[in-house]
Amino acid sequence: MQPQLTIIMATYNRAHFIVETLESIRKQTFSNWECLIIDDGGTDNTSEVIAPVLDEDSRFTFLKRPDNYQKGLPGCRNYGLDLAKGDYIIFFDDDDIVHPQNLELCIKELEKSEISFCRYEREVFTEEFNYGFDYSKEYSSFFIDINDLEKLLNNNLPFNSCAVMWKKECFAGNRFVEYLMYAEEWELYSRILSSGIKGISIRKCLFYGRKHLKSNTGEFFTHNPVRRKSHCDAIVLVIKNLKEKQLLTNSLIRYFVTASLDYKEYKLFSQIKKILNLSLLEKIKWQIYYSSYFLRLPIYKMKKNIKK
Repeated sequence: MQPQLTIIMATYNRAHFIVETLESIRKQTFSNWECLIIDDGGTDNTSEVIAPVLDEDSRFTFLKRPDNYQKGLPGCRNYGLDLAKGDYIIFFDDDDIVHPQNLELCIKELEKSEISFCRYEREVFTEEFNYGFDYSKEYSSFFIDINDLEKLLNNNLPFNSCAVMWKKECFAGNRFVEYLMYAEEWELYSRILSSGIKGISIRKCLFYGRKHLKSNTGEFFTHNPVRRKSHCDAIVLVIKNLKEKQLLTNSLIRYFVTASLDYKEYKLFSQIKKILNLSLLEKIKWQIYYSSYFLRLPIYKMKKNIKK
């Protein structure tokens, strides 16, 4: 039977976590799916520990990333996108837990023709997971469109990679940038949303991310240089896309200029100025904003405390 949904899961040396993740997928209340598990050249015994699951459930397929896709999470996901048979696409990580109603509730929303993606809430956990799921099907929701692009970019409306289900058509001509090793989904998802598609966000937690230092996010927050450089590169790509589509606002420029203060070693501010192709007056304006930020920072903090 043709699967209605394709789950794409990149994996790398997660033999100690992946079986629990796969079991949470097997317990989904929606059953017409395929799960492509794509190994990124791991050296542990992942293939051995998942063998019983593969033998028992033909919906899982274990694959090795071919050399024509770049090593890393984006390359694995692009390989999965090129193989996907489902009308819907979702990305799951190899160390997390999926709510049993995840697929059912998202597909129910996506059957509405006017929307192309379903976003939902995500929580994090450490160590042992509490399986006391909320099975209620009552939740509120709100629509998302291009007007919410800035909220996605400044993380006021986070689009976690594993917290969105997409119609496959969203990836027509859109793929992950394979040299990005962090913020690759932020860059791609903002590019998709900037094209004008609409979606919905439901206020129910349907995914649980395992928090540990060996994750990409964990490495970023411990200042891993590869992750930091990737975030810088992703910002550059996002700004180029927004400029091309004439979607750059002053508030977005302020956001990115402020972010560039954390990436002085990569000369991000200079890259931003070059992309924007500013007039002399505008260059002076943003240089003053950039140089005086730390002088204004105490005032920003004071205003924030007053609002609280």
